[in-house]
Amino acid sequence: MGLLSDPNRRRALTNLLTRLNTPICLVCYVAGLAWFMGLAFEPFTLRTYMSENAMGSTMVEERFPAGERALATGREFAAHKRKAGGMPVDWLVKTMQARGLEVYTQQFSRTLPFPDENTERYMVKGTNVYGILRAPRASRTEALVLTASCSEGNSNHQAVGLLLGLAQYFRNQVYWAKDIIFLVNEYDLIGMQAWLEGYHHTNITGMDYTPLQGRGGSIQAALSLELNSDVITSLDLVLEGLNGQLPNLDLANLFYAFCQKIDILCTIQGKLQRSDWDTPSGYTHAAQTMMLMVMKQASGRSWGDHGLFLRYHIEAATIKGINSFRQYKTDATTIGRLLEGMFRKLNNLLERLHQSYFFYLMPSLSHFVSIGYYMPAFGLLAVILLLKALDLWVQLGTPPPGTEDGVAGVEPASSPSVLSILTPLVISHMTGAALYTLPIRSQEMAVEHFPVSETEAVVLTAIAIYTAGLALPHNTHKFLVGEGTEKGWKVLKLVALLYLAVLLGCTALINFSLGFILAVTLVPIAAFVTPHLPKVVSTTIMVLLSPGFTLLYCVFVYQELQEAPVSLGEGWILYLSVISQGILDHSLYGSLVYPLLALFVYPCWLLFWNILFWK
Repeated sequence: MGLLSDPNRRRALTNLLTRLNTPICLVCYVAGLAWFMGLAFEPFTLRTYMSENAMGSTMVEERFPAGERALATGREFAAHKRKAGGMPVDWLVKTMQARGLEVYTQQFSRTLPFPDENTERYMVKGTNVYGILRAPRASRTEALVLTASCSEGNSNHQAVGLLLGLAQYFRNQVYWAKDIIFLVNEYDLIGMQAWLEGYHHTNITGMDYTPLQGRGGSIQAALSLELNSDVITSLDLVLEGLNGQLPNLDLANLFYAFCQKIDILCTIQGKLQRSDWDTPSGYTHAAQTMMLMVMKQASGRSWGDHGLFLRYHIEAATIKGINSFRQYKTDATTIGRLLEGMFRKLNNLLERLHQSYFFYLMPSLSHFVSIGYYMPAFGLLAVILLLKALDLWVQLGTPPPGTEDGVAGVEPASSPSVLSILTPLVISHMTGAALYTLPIRSQEMAVEHFPVSETEAVVLTAIAIYTAGLALPHNTHKFLVGEGTEKGWKVLKLVALLYLAVLLGCTALINFSLGFILAVTLVPIAAFVTPHLPKVVSTTIMVLLSPGFTLLYCVFVYQELQEAPVSLGEGWILYLSVISQGILDHSLYGSLVYPLLALFVYPCWLLFWNILFWK
């Protein structure tokens, strides 16, 4: 404390930080990237372990025998689905009732803000069917959910068959202390959103649905099942939910423990477990797995039906069957035993899962990186903004140099007016507001005047507004009286640096992956941009490190990590699809990534763009 309380020592420390500001910033940036890449190295990771005592042992005997019968039921479901041209509601109701469940249906409808060309739908009308197995040994105040979606096309029939098979098997067991809800939702996430809003008596997305006639207890956990093939070689665990939320780590630990017990090949991010952590290839494999999780989490979208449960503080995950043409095969009976074991352990819970981590990264199913290990990587990048802000603060507080007799040789520069600082702030955020609101509102007008579809109109309008923001420095100066001062751009940059530091810090606390990716690209331009840089080179660098190009890079990196590289043309099509999907996810499910980028990140980048062209 003496170092900070003594004026002379405090001045010496400040002088040291300002004199070595640029080298310190460079070291922090390199150290932050190196720290992040080192997270996949074994000494930085912890082995997974069960924190919840009620699930600490897998000593239960799984006896589910009806795998083949479940597959036959799935084929029967597929036949009735083709005959009905959609969800076979009547058949599902009769089949669930025959298994002794309380069966209810829910109708819902949703008009999308613009057509979803990925699934070729605009107006969605569907029905959810769910059956409740009442707990015979408790007061029925808590519940568990097993769900399988009835998607368009020939997919997930096996999951519905296995769900019905488990319902029949569970009905004959007497040890259940929680209600078990078996849900078949139509139109994947849209149907799931309608059911969850109906179950919790909320309507946060403007969806039309009928009230639920039957309810169970408070949902403690949920599992979503996706099986798109009769032949399953491995089971993949999907954890990433809406806005980067993750379930309690104990749920992933439970899945991994039963996979080890029953001898099921399990993966995460579609990648197998490896034991050679100390080899370069083993480290590369772990780093790819971890970076795939970072990319998925940063997208803010729900990567399975489970992702919408997390909004209601319900721990959930999706188990996806993969047919990768390996020699190893897993039959439906074994998958049923896995689900039986997990539900029996979840049935033992005395309280919600809370003892393990909610913030983590996983380079494999047997190792994880806790928030205490990965947050310093972001902190090293964020401290650069504070160091540059301190440097500017010292420069603004230093009086201009004087002559020998103490009189200034030149007339000191006048302080910048409030208008010169507020004008770029206001105009930049007005541009962000236009980027957020106009693409959807102007789609009808764009379709009338240009030969494009509604989806293309929304995406191209967003790109046009984003590109038009590059002309803001010229337009901003029209509102300023006189020329900008040297002190003016320093004050504006000081405000922008603090703004970006707070913005990235808040983002990283909610979604570390998104905050870190934005910091990697935005921090360098925020730290070193000035009006005195060579315009051609600096303009090119700033554009290449803008939020729009960052998203484009993420598309190509994600495809490389998935071992499915694409050409420039294919990457551009995927890029446009990602933009439209981000806007749709915000409108349909409340994803926060698009409003965050449009209303805050892009305007903040425009402030530094204004500084580069400061007059």
